[in-house]
Amino acid sequence: MNIKLNNTNFNLKDKNVIITGGSGFLGNQLVNTFLNQKSNVYNIDLFPSKKKNKSKFIKTDITDENSLKKVLKYFLKKKIKLDILINNASNNYNPKNKKLSKLTLEDFSNDLWENDLTVGLKGSYLCTKIFGTHMSKNKKGVILNISSDLGVIAPDQRIYRSMNFTKPVSYSVVKHGLIGLTKYTASYWAKKNIRCNAIAPGGIFNNQNRLFVKELNKLIPLGRMAKSNEYNALVMFLCSDMSSYITGTTIIADGGRSII
Repeated sequence: MNIKLNNTNFNLKDKNVIITGGSGFLGNQLVNTFLNQKSNVYNIDLFPSKKKNKSKFIKTDITDENSLKKVLKYFLKKKIKLDILINNASNNYNPKNKKLSKLTLEDFSNDLWENDLTVGLKGSYLCTKIFGTHMSKNKKGVILNISSDLGVIAPDQRIYRSMNFTKPVSYSVVKHGLIGLTKYTASYWAKKNIRCNAIAPGGIFNNQNRLFVKELNKLIPLGRMAKSNEYNALVMFLCSDMSSYITGTTIIADGGRSII
């Protein structure tokens, strides 16, 4: 299935969009989708994307408030009014990395805990604070937080056994926390015409371990993981005026996993 989005569907042409972690797997999908909508996309990440596109890459540590303020100064100097912020950046663990085998709760290190919360929560909070404040002064803007189905349910550790892997506790805390940040922001800036929502996507198929995919599919009523482009339309909808009366909500898109 190849979902193509008509450029006129969402009226996002010339919108100025910040995507944190835009060089990652999902981030790259979102960058290209906004580019297809003729938006002006700014990828804020520590590393440029390996896949070339027409987005503007701005190397930034989102956990450093001063670095983010410099990015804002860049936009102000260029007289660029920010329209959309997508908080997508987070740490990801590769189950093939044997150095990260001790991710069980009993062995989970304080350093990993602090780093994950710093990137996933503090980074999203700082971007919301700095870029959202800019939007609030213009009395218009959209903030979208990328949570996870594991932001509303607990990970089923049984499906990771084939990879000798444990989904870390920090992942759940970060993804649950983003939903809390969403509700707070939506309420706080409602009178400033700032809408803030979140999505809770399920896992995207990316040639993962065969046994893992098989076990995960058993938990999903639709019987499969998401395709890489299946969240694009949802994100465009929530970032466009088509969702003008939706704020403070989290839309779960997990193939039905969280309903049973």
